[in-house]
Amino acid sequence: MTTPEIPTVDLWFDPLCPWTWLTSRWLVEVERQGLAKIRWNVLSLAILNEDRIDQIPEQYRELLGPKGWRPVRVVTAAKDKCGNEAAGRLYTELGTRFHPGGQGPEPDVIREALEAAGLPAGELMPYAENDTYDGEVRSSHEASQAAVGEESGSPVLAVPGPEGERLGYFGPILSRTPKGEEAARLWQAVLLAASVGGFAEFKRVRASGPAFG
Repeated sequence: MTTPEIPTVDLWFDPLCPWTWLTSRWLVEVERQGLAKIRWNVLSLAILNEDRIDQIPEQYRELLGPKGWRPVRVVTAAKDKCGNEAAGRLYTELGTRFHPGGQGPEPDVIREALEAAGLPAGELMPYAENDTYDGEVRSSHEASQAAVGEESGSPVLAVPGPEGERLGYFGPILSRTPKGEEAARLWQAVLLAASVGGFAEFKRVRASGPAFG
């Protein structure tokens, strides 16, 4: 009997997005159950909003400026030098500090996350403040937009379609992270929807803010 191949899901994420954090924790649960393999890719909300930064509420402008580049640069450097799994570990440590922890993308917070992820902080930390990986960040961001087919925020995921092609979607947006059987059901629903030719979108109002319980 042939063992079914475990599908790969591409997740494009900005570490600063709280909604994406919940989606990523759901996918980590799905991966833990052996139902998928995650390929970690950055998406930059700073790039997405760079041409309309003056229209952004003032309290968010700093996060969508130089500060917003720090996490995506370091995650990209970690993936390049240490691999996909290392990028996932780093995102877990960054997101834990940014979202449940309520901290910002300050250099000491990023360094602490690198160390907690078991990565060489001394080597990777300088990339937070220089443009060495900016080309790679932009390329990854552009790939996320191409996967969806139009301008989209974080998160974006891509899964196998009915002919084996990669189909990209914005979301799913979750107000809490499903666990166990519930997580598996949502994953199967995503795969089922993607298997239907012509399926494009589900959406409803967000009834609450993100819950990091």
